Amino acid sequence: MKKIIYSLLTVALLGSVSSCNEDLLDPTLTTNKEKQEAIRTQEDVFGVLYGAYNRVSATAYYGRDYIIFGEVRSDNAMANGNSGRFLTPATMDMGNSDAYARDSWDIMYKVIANANIIIEQDAASLDGDLEEIRHMQGQAYALRAMAHFDLMRLYGQLHISGQGGMNSLAVPYMLKYRDGNLLPSRNTTAEVRAFIYDDLEMALDFMSEDKNGGCTEFSTYTVQAIRSRVGTYFGDWDVVIEASEAIIESGEFAVIDADNFAKSFSKDAKCAINKLFEIAASDTDNNGINGLHYIYNEGNYGDVNALDNVANLFEAGDVRGSDEMLAVDGDDYLRNIGKYPEEDYTNNIALFRYEEVVLNYAEALLATDPATSLIYLNMIPAKRGATAYTEATLDNILLERRKEFVFEGLRFYDLARTGRDIPAYGEGESHGGPEYGSSNYAFPIPISEINANKNMTQNYGY
Repeated sequence: MKKIIYSLLTVALLGSVSSCNEDLLDPTLTTNKEKQEAIRTQEDVFGVLYGAYNRVSATAYYGRDYIIFGEVRSDNAMANGNSGRFLTPATMDMGNSDAYARDSWDIMYKVIANANIIIEQDAASLDGDLEEIRHMQGQAYALRAMAHFDLMRLYGQLHISGQGGMNSLAVPYMLKYRDGNLLPSRNTTAEVRAFIYDDLEMALDFMSEDKNGGCTEFSTYTVQAIRSRVGTYFGDWDVVIEASEAIIESGEFAVIDADNFAKSFSKDAKCAINKLFEIAASDTDNNGINGLHYIYNEGNYGDVNALDNVANLFEAGDVRGSDEMLAVDGDDYLRNIGKYPEEDYTNNIALFRYEEVVLNYAEALLATDPATSLIYLNMIPAKRGATAYTEATLDNILLERRKEFVFEGLRFYDLARTGRDIPAYGEGESHGGPEYGSSNYAFPIPISEINANKNMTQNYGY
C-alpha cells in the first residue's frame, strides 16, 4: 500500500482549530469547515480567533523561539549549550531536518489556517453583532499578514546573494483555508509583500477604532504598527510615515519613562502606555519552562545569555544597562534579567512597543527631514538617562534600536534588512560572523515539506 506523506503546511491548513470553544476541537467539525457547520455565531468566531492568538503565543513562535532566533543569530546573544537548546540556530548552519525550522514553519501556518477560517465567513449570516464580527475578521486579516511576514523573514531568500532580490523565493501565501491546492509553490518576495499590504488594508477596512479592546488583542493601532514594521523592513518609507503618524497622532501611546522602564516588563505593568500589542500570560495560561524566562535565566535552562559587548552599549545612568536589567552570573555569563522576569512566567510578552514606532518614524524621515528625524530619535534616550544624539544617521538609529530592543528579537532582522554582516565577537558566539548574502541568513525549508510537496523548492545552500 502506498504511503501517504502529508506536508506540515497541509497538516496546518487541514488540522484541528485550537480555540476556547470545545465544540471547535471536535475533529468532525474541524474537517468540515468548508460546509460552514462549525461557525454559526459571534462566539464561534471568537473561539477560532482566540485559537489564532494562542498559536501566536506558542513556544515555537512568539512565546519563545522566534524571539530567540533574532538574538542568537546576531551580535547580542549566544547559545551556551547548558541544556542543548538553540545550538543550531546560533551556529547559523542548520540542516534541513532541523526541528526549529520544522516547528516554527508548522505553527505559523496554523495561525494562518485559523485566520483564513475567520476571513471566509459570511459575517452577515452569523448570529451576533455584525460590527464585532467584522472587527474580528479584521484582526484575522492582520494575523494572516503578520504570520506570512514572519515566515518570509525566516525562510525567504531576499538577503541571499544571487537569488533575485525582490524576485527571490519567499513562502507560499495562503489565501484560503481550503482551496484544493494542497501542494502550493512558493510566492516571490514581491508577491508576499503585496499580499501583506493588501491584508493590512483589509484589516483596517474591517476594523473600527471604537471596537478596539485591550493590548492583548489586535487593535487598529496594532495593524498600523505591523504596517510600520513591514514598511521599515522593505524600506517603504511612505508606508512607514503614514502608519507611524496614525499611531503617534492618536495620543494613545507614549515612550515609557526611565523610572518605569524596568517595571514595564513585569506582570504588574501589563498594557502599559507604550504597549500596542502583547501576548497575554496568566497563572493558568503561560509557556512555563518552555518560555522566555526559563531560557534566559541562569537558574533554569539558561541556554541564552548576552555577549559581553552588550554591557558596553550603555553609558552610566542608562536604565537599560542597570542592575535591574543586566547581571553577571556565577559562570561569568552576562544575563538578561529585566525582560521576561517573572519566575511564575506570568509577564506578558510585548511584540509591538511604541518605541519601535518612534524609531521606525525617525528612520523613515532620514532622507527627507533629518531635523525631525533627530527629534524622534532623541525621544528614546531622553527617557532612558542617556546622552542625546547630535545627528540622525542610520548607524545611530540602528544603535538606539539595539539598545532599546536587546533580547526582544529584532536585532538579526535589523542587520539583514540594512545589508549588514553579522559581527563576530569570538569567545562565546558560534556563528562565526556570516557575511551578508550568506545562505545561512535563511532557515531551510523543512525536509518533510520538501518530501511531501513536489512544488516546494528548497533554499539555496541546503
